[in-house]
Amino acid sequence: MKLATLVRLALAGNRTDTARAVLTALSALLATLAGLAALTVLAIQKPAGDAYVESEQYRNALLREPGLRGGTAFALLMLAVPVLTLAGQCARLGAPARDRRLAALRLAGATPGQVTRLAVLETGLASLLGTLAGLAVYLGGRELLHRPDAQGRLALPTDVLPSAGAIAAVVLGLPLIAALATALMLRTVTTSPLGVSRRAARERGPRLWAGPLIGLGLLCFVAVRPVAYRFSGNASLVNWLVPLLFTVGGLVAMVGVLSGTGWISYTCGRLLRRHARRAPALLAAGRLMADPWAGSRTFAALLAAVIFGAGAAALRAYFVAQDSLAREQNRLAGVAAGSDPFYLATMDLVDAAVGVSVLLAACGLMVALVEGIVARRRAYAALVATGVPRATLSRSVAWQALAPAVPAILLALTVGASLGRGLFPSVGNGELTSEVCEATAALCADPATRAQYTRLVQTGSAERAVAVPLEHLAWLGAGALAAVLVTVGVGLLFLRMSTAVDELRTA
Repeated sequence: MKLATLVRLALAGNRTDTARAVLTALSALLATLAGLAALTVLAIQKPAGDAYVESEQYRNALLREPGLRGGTAFALLMLAVPVLTLAGQCARLGAPARDRRLAALRLAGATPGQVTRLAVLETGLASLLGTLAGLAVYLGGRELLHRPDAQGRLALPTDVLPSAGAIAAVVLGLPLIAALATALMLRTVTTSPLGVSRRAARERGPRLWAGPLIGLGLLCFVAVRPVAYRFSGNASLVNWLVPLLFTVGGLVAMVGVLSGTGWISYTCGRLLRRHARRAPALLAAGRLMADPWAGSRTFAALLAAVIFGAGAAALRAYFVAQDSLAREQNRLAGVAAGSDPFYLATMDLVDAAVGVSVLLAACGLMVALVEGIVARRRAYAALVATGVPRATLSRSVAWQALAPAVPAILLALTVGASLGRGLFPSVGNGELTSEVCEATAALCADPATRAQYTRLVQTGSAERAVAVPLEHLAWLGAGALAAVLVTVGVGLLFLRMSTAVDELRTA
C-alpha cells in the first residue's frame, strides 16, 4: 500500500474519528506548550560570577535565581503528564467504530501490518498537527508577552529561546511517542476480515507490587538530604545525584500507586461480589474483576496530580513551620518578622498548577468513561430490552467508578504526603545572635546614640516537627473525588442515550 493511500485512509472517517483526531491534536498542543516553556526556563543564561549571581532582567524570583529554575522547569514538565494521559484516553475514543473500519480494510485485502501502520499514522498525523500548532502558539505568545516594565524587567523569559535541536525534539518527539504508544496498544489486537479480536488477559488478579515500589520511592526521598550532606564537597556529584533520586523516587512511587489501583479494583470487585445483594453492585463487581487494570488506566492522571498535590501540601507545611519557628525566635529577640515569604507565595503557584492538573485529569477521565459506555452500548441496550431498568445500569456505572476511586485517592494522598515528610520531617534553626535597639527610631538611627541603647540578644537552637497538613489534604481529596463525581454524572447522560433499543441494530 502506497504512503499516499495510507495518508488518505488515515484522514478518512466519521465524526467520532474526527473528534478523536481533534482531541489528540489539542492534547499534543498543550503538551508542546508545557515542554517548550520548561526548555525556555532552562535556556536562561546564568550571568558571569559566582553561583549566587541572579538574572536581574526578570521580575519573578523563580526566573532570577539560578537555583530555582530547575524546580520551575520540573513543575512545568509535570503539567505535561495529565495532558499526555488525556491524549492516551482520547486515542481510545470510538474504538469499536475504528475496529469495524479496520476489519473492512482487511476484508478489502489489506494486510495486518498495513492496518497497524494506518492506525499509527492516524495518531501520528494528529499529534504532529498539534505540536506544530503548539509551536506556532508558543512563538506568537512569546512576541505578544514580551512587555518590559519601566525598569526593563520581564515577567516571563521572552528574551531567550531554546536551541533548535531542543525545539525539534519536542515538536517531532511527541508525535513519535504517540505513534509508538499506539503501536504498543495494538500489540494485543488481531484484525481479521471478519472482525477485530483481542487476546484475553490473564485470569488471576493483579499481584500486590505497590508496597515494595512505594517503599522504594519513599526511601529515595528520605535519602536526598543525607546524600546531599555526605557529598556536600563534591558539587558535580550532588548536582546529578539529587535530581536522580527525586526523579526515580517520584516515578517509582507513582507506578506503585497505579499498580496498587489495579489490585484495589480487583479486591473491591471480590468484596462486592461476596457481600453485595443488589444488581448494580454485582454488575460493577463483574466489570471490576474482568478488567481490574481499567481503574489504573482511567485514574492515572488524576492519581498523579493527587500525589503531586499531596507532596506540595507537605512542602507547604514545612515552610509554614519554618516561618512559625522564625517568628518565635525573632519575637524573643524583639523583632516582629518571619521567614522569607517568597516560598509560601511560590506554593500558591504550585497549588494553582495542581488545580490545572486535576482539571485536565478530569477531562481525561470523562473521555475514558464516555468511551467505555459507548463501546458497550450494545450490551447495555440488550439489558434494557430484556427489562433491566436504566437506573440499575446507572448505579452500576457509579459503583464501578467510585468503588476503586475512593481508596485509590486515599492511597495517593498518603503516598504524596509521605514523600514530602520523608524529605522534610522537621525544621530547625541554629543559635542566633542579634542586636536590639530599645529606643525611638531617631535615637536608633543616630550612630552616636545607638550604641548606648543597643543590646545583644542570643536565642538558642530550636527544632520543630512538621505538622501533617490534614486540612489541605482533605480539600485536595475532596476536589479529586468531586472531579470523579462530575465525570460520572456526565457519563450517565451518555448512558441514557446509549441504551435506546435502536442501538441493538445500529451498534
